[in-house]
Amino acid sequence: MPTTPIARALLSVSDKTDLVPFARSLASLGIELISTGGTARALAEAGLDVTPIHEVTGFPEMLDGRVKTLHPLVHGALLGRPDLEDHVQAMDEHGIVPIQLVCINLYPFEQTIRREDVTDAEAIEQIDIGGPSMIRSAAKNHAFVTIVTSPQQYDEVIDDIRRNDGTSSNDMRRKLASAAFTRTANYDTAISQWMSRKEDEPFPPVLQVTGRRSRILRYGENPHQRSALYTTPGDGAIQLASAPLRSGKPLSYNNLNDAAGALALVNDLAIVNRDQIAATVVKHTNACGAAIADAATDAFLAAWEGDPRAGFGGIVAMSAGIDTELANTIADGSRFLEVIIAPSFEDDAVEILAERWKNARLLEVPGIGAIQPQAPTIRSIPGGLLVQEPDSIIADPTRWSHAAGPAPDDALLSDARLMWIVCKHLSSNAIAVGGSGRLLGAGTGQVDRVGACSLAIERAGEALSTLECPVAASDAFFPFPDGPALLADAGVRCIVQPGGSKRDDETIELCNERGITLLMTGVRHFRH
Repeated sequence: MPTTPIARALLSVSDKTDLVPFARSLASLGIELISTGGTARALAEAGLDVTPIHEVTGFPEMLDGRVKTLHPLVHGALLGRPDLEDHVQAMDEHGIVPIQLVCINLYPFEQTIRREDVTDAEAIEQIDIGGPSMIRSAAKNHAFVTIVTSPQQYDEVIDDIRRNDGTSSNDMRRKLASAAFTRTANYDTAISQWMSRKEDEPFPPVLQVTGRRSRILRYGENPHQRSALYTTPGDGAIQLASAPLRSGKPLSYNNLNDAAGALALVNDLAIVNRDQIAATVVKHTNACGAAIADAATDAFLAAWEGDPRAGFGGIVAMSAGIDTELANTIADGSRFLEVIIAPSFEDDAVEILAERWKNARLLEVPGIGAIQPQAPTIRSIPGGLLVQEPDSIIADPTRWSHAAGPAPDDALLSDARLMWIVCKHLSSNAIAVGGSGRLLGAGTGQVDRVGACSLAIERAGEALSTLECPVAASDAFFPFPDGPALLADAGVRCIVQPGGSKRDDETIELCNERGITLLMTGVRHFRH
């Protein structure tokens, strides 16, 4: 389809990132700049010749900016087809001059509604009307109009125009139009979901999940499975998918999945241990090491010693930044790590770790230890989606009940809380055993709770006998006292569990008889 050089461009943006360089490039190609409100002021202040939109329409911007571009001289200029004679005659008759490029990004509605203190009136004023209208008009007529909706597109658009003698290629216009319709669809979905929200109903009638493809991954969980990484709009939560990679190869599907598990655990530990450093070692999303300590090196070493064999090829997450001392400690010995996560890395620490493991991924994730908003979890099933609120309950021993055995002191409660948090992040059925600020053994993913107890004891090994007061945590209640009896026989002196079994009295009786402190949390933490 024949195209004509781009002669006029309409620019109206809320996000003015790289606006001036983009507009300057357009002007250097002889393209007339038309603009609105704050965008026009920014361009004029940068020394660019710009035609205000009211000089095109003959009407002032009005109603507090609600009406600027909703005019036939704008939309006719975007929708008119120069290849149709009747369109050309109508445009000439009504003084409509074609616009061949539109650059628009929308009012920041999504960002506005994420503010905790936002009012309905503030949110409503950030619902863009003219912007989506122009985007859709330009995208519909993409055979003749180039529609730009993101600063990330600026460079490729300018390069394409220069390569094509002042116009844009058909492929580029179609690609941009697809992105434009995706943007308006996502924008309208955000508005719809916000408008339909109810205080007592966390799930919208229609669920729209929006993700932007970040990159194609080498493969999924297995080499025969294709996979990709999509990023979701930021909501103030810790951002793993877009976290900077300080060194190493790109993360794989399994790396990212395991990193999410390590990050969730270390974040929970850091929230409740603000005066100490938390460290975790994770393999296949399950902790094989976890510890808290006053010093970062002590925390790492205690976590690694939990199960060094399982930790080989695993992922380490720290709640503190990694300096040269900690980097040297991590790099020492025969360890092998796939990923290391921390809020920050000193440059020298990056060099130390990169020299030790050329391909190890060093992932910088700020915000660890802060209580963050969390998105619902979504799982696909044949014919549908399962959606649930995240398991975001923070362990609080002051809310637990002391059901049997000796009363716990502060040190025992600290270890009980540590094991309870670790257990929350294990695959069910799960038992975590440890003490003195660290995990010793985890029984994960078992189909019966006695089996989980046996596995946790086995993995803890002889180290269990070195503890003065070993603690065990169970992610769900014990249906029978056989699991607690097995733990007691192994030397466990404190058990933390939700309670709620019809046979709780049998477990309570056992613990009283064996002098075991029994704490009931009233909260179950299944994880599948």
